[in-house]
Amino acid sequence: MKIHGSHDDIVKRLKRAGGHLSKIIAMIEEKNPCVDIAQQMHAVVCAIENAKKEFIHDHIDHCLEDTMDKNPSVKKASLNEFKNITKFL
Repeated sequence: MKIHGSHDDIVKRLKRAGGHLSKIIAMIEEKNPCVDIAQQMHAVVCAIENAKKEFIHDHIDHCLEDTMDKNPSVKKASLNEFKNITKFL
C-alpha cells in the first residue's frame, strides 16, 4: 500500500482515539455517570469518522485521480462527486 503524507496524522488521531476508548472503559468500570460516558463515546466515534473521511479523501486525491479521464472539467466533477458521497460512509 502506498503511504501518503496524511497517513502519519491519521495514525496519531486513531491512537489518540484508542487512548480515549481505554478511558471510556475505565469510566464504565468506575461507574461514572452514563451521560459522561455517552459523551465520550460520541467523541471517539466522531474522531474515528473524521479520520476515515480524511483517509478516503487522501486516497481519492493520490490514488484514484490518476485513473480518471484526462479532461480537467470531467475529472474535477467526478472527483467532487465522489468526495461528496463519502460523507455517507
